[in-house]
Amino acid sequence: MQQKVIDVLSGVIHPAYQENIVRLGLVENLKVEGSRISFQLVFTRKDPLAGSIKEACREALKEAFPQYEVQILELVREKKAKNTNPAELGMEQLEHVGKIIVIASGKGGVGKSTVAVNLAVSLARRGYKVGLADADVYGPSVPKMTGTEGMMPQALEDEEGQQLILPLEKYGVKWMSIGYFASPEQALIWRGPMACNALKQIILQVQWGELDYLLIDLPPGTGDIHITLVNDIPVDGAVIVTTPQAVALADVEKGINMFRNPKIDKHIYGIVENMAWFTPAELPDNRYYIFGKGGSDAIAAKYGIEILARIPLVQSICEKSDDGAPEALDANSVIAKALDNIVF
Repeated sequence: MQQKVIDVLSGVIHPAYQENIVRLGLVENLKVEGSRISFQLVFTRKDPLAGSIKEACREALKEAFPQYEVQILELVREKKAKNTNPAELGMEQLEHVGKIIVIASGKGGVGKSTVAVNLAVSLARRGYKVGLADADVYGPSVPKMTGTEGMMPQALEDEEGQQLILPLEKYGVKWMSIGYFASPEQALIWRGPMACNALKQIILQVQWGELDYLLIDLPPGTGDIHITLVNDIPVDGAVIVTTPQAVALADVEKGINMFRNPKIDKHIYGIVENMAWFTPAELPDNRYYIFGKGGSDAIAAKYGIEILARIPLVQSICEKSDDGAPEALDANSVIAKALDNIVF
């Protein structure tokens, strides 16, 4: 029975090393007693992906042995995993990145990730070197929107033997997402500090190479993840995405005040008003302001912020996102025409 458990655990891969956790030497004191399976997961240091790996072990064992109770103890001790040399997370991988821009929103459901992905594609189509880090840890949507679901970034060692992650490349953009390291249906049950560490890892441990722009798609809101990232990553500024709806605009003000707080003090490039109006495909000249009109102008005037773009609610944008082919790939699309005017 113990060998069967080992075989199941050998199917759990550590994303940073591209090796299973048994061969890495992370599994210790495995016991099968009665109807209980217990073991220790031992990491060399606080690993941001430890929680996700632990949950993957639990799910794999529950599926293989549903009648058994699974008990996993997570430990951190000075112990070198086999064939590994984890990178110390410094700023080395950002040395050749021009500007780092966060894409933020005061609330969810305003199309922030859609804007982020299409903005990255728009910049790349115009000849810029672009990367996008999907930091929306609780709802990573970049893999779906870019047709890269099921793909796994590769790990490599640099000249000093440090472990790095190679971003995926598609549509002329380098993509990285926490979603590549978990199945689409897996819930990442992480507290704030663990989530912050994982997100810093997918930014600082990635071999971005030379970039003009690195976009970071933040989670919605103004929580500890946002504060940690903008303080620990050399962010140049922010773009705030909203809809014209009053409830969304109220949260925009909170976002503006967060970035302008003296302890954060990050430049705000402007506002992107998404779903500004609805235009049916069969009536391309008609505009229906179903979420309201003029609210973004009032916010922009109040805080002295530019409105960078207004994007209509068009069915093709939703369809292309679901198909993994961003609408901005087409230079004549409405979203491309809106976003192609943005230069940082």
